[in-house]
Amino acid sequence: MKLLSVNVGKPRPNPWKKLSATGIDKRPVSGPVAVAAPGPKGTGEVGLAGDRVYDVKHHGGPDQAVYAYAREDLDRWEAELDRSLTNGGFGENLTTVGVDVNRALIGERWRIGPDVVLEVSCPRIPCATFQGWLQEHGWIKRFTEAALPGAYLRVIEPGQVRASDPVEIMYRPAHQVTVELVFRAMTLEPELLPQLLAAEALPEEERELVRRRCP
Repeated sequence: MKLLSVNVGKPRPNPWKKLSATGIDKRPVSGPVAVAAPGPKGTGEVGLAGDRVYDVKHHGGPDQAVYAYAREDLDRWEAELDRSLTNGGFGENLTTVGVDVNRALIGERWRIGPDVVLEVSCPRIPCATFQGWLQEHGWIKRFTEAALPGAYLRVIEPGQVRASDPVEIMYRPAHQVTVELVFRAMTLEPELLPQLLAAEALPEEERELVRRRCP
């Protein structure tokens, strides 16, 4: 299990939302990249040095500090879409290989390289920017039905990461709430929502949503 690439965003215009820019255009970088816990949501800060988000209402902050997506899932989408998808092509900061990102447990912790520890917090929910960036008609629906969302992670221990760093799963909590399960519950299968409260590491924003929607 390792990182194939570490990807940092290049700001570009965002015609798909009423925003001045988007940071979805993530590109692999060479050499080490500093990783640290960002400030609160609303500041635009994320975990990787040199990166940021512009839709500050919906992205960024400690619970969405780093976004990881598996190369194996990118390869699946390459086959289905009949097009090339580069590392970083889904806007992910970390492109992994050998890591079952979508079946990671909420609260699971990964050590990456010698220094960095990240904690799985929640899935990515697709938005208009993602659909516009890929230029695939009906992409939000298609991505949602596939339930391969990738994972947001918190920064527990800062440091540096680089391509080829090993990824070690150093802790797995005792529940069975995976990234995929949270995504399915919050999109097309709300009957699964009560199961999510077993994951104490689920962000409070998501836990409050579960409480509101479950009698």
